[in-house]
Amino acid sequence: MKIHNTATYFLDHYIPVEAFLRSYYEKLPDSFKEYFLYHCRNLDQKIPTAIKKYPVKFEDMRQSSQNIERLIHQTVDAYRQKYGITFTEDVHIIIGAFGSNAFTHRQIIPEITFCLEQLSSKEANLQVIIAHEFGHALHNAISAQKGMDWEKLDWGHPYTWLLQEGCATYFSRQIVKTDEAVYFSYDENGENWLQFVKDNKQAVLSAFIQDMEMSSDIEIFHEWFSINGGQRFGYTRLAYFIAYVVFENLARKYGDVKAVTLWNRGDFHACVEHELLELQHANLD
Repeated sequence: MKIHNTATYFLDHYIPVEAFLRSYYEKLPDSFKEYFLYHCRNLDQKIPTAIKKYPVKFEDMRQSSQNIERLIHQTVDAYRQKYGITFTEDVHIIIGAFGSNAFTHRQIIPEITFCLEQLSSKEANLQVIIAHEFGHALHNAISAQKGMDWEKLDWGHPYTWLLQEGCATYFSRQIVKTDEAVYFSYDENGENWLQFVKDNKQAVLSAFIQDMEMSSDIEIFHEWFSINGGQRFGYTRLAYFIAYVVFENLARKYGDVKAVTLWNRGDFHACVEHELLELQHANLD
């Protein structure tokens, strides 16, 4: 595993003009290709806004850049000790234009990118988002190890996203200990979100099940998984809580490994739907 920390170049050479940003992106194409393809579109509109936002984030970005490589090594060591998986793919640390905060690349055993301008510099929060993203990579690595038939997987189905996000959140909770809300928000601002979804768990779950019956996959992604959704209840990404509770129940029933590899079963969708319906009539706590 090689870590490419491009943030150090940005922090040492930054000039608040568009030309500097474009030269930074062009100088490091391998670290930015996936970012601009899927995670930060409409760059021409984002750059002027980013230049205005950077000053208040600069010290946080510098602190995160100083700590993140150590935290990445701690995370991969913890996962290796607990699950016997060694991570070999590259990791990219960038300063982007306020698109995504972190993501795994669209690969079976993925590279991972962390975008420091969108991340909290508080160490516990940084540890959680690192553990979450490596949790996605761990999910795929365990699945591959157990003979996953990737060609049969519907990557664009909401039940796939539920398993992915539930699994990554579950894994992060195994190796990082912090406040519960941080596992979903990755910062200090998630308490109201978590309290809302707990107080309204049955309504939220029923609405998700209803949307699964009535809405397209794209509509479900936007409303329930995207930071740009949240029209139903005024809170975005509520599916992440549902995903965690579904996966926690699956892990309790089948054990971690069988729950992780559930998406290789022919009845995968039926299993997830069964869990959702069970939870609809029970407590989500």
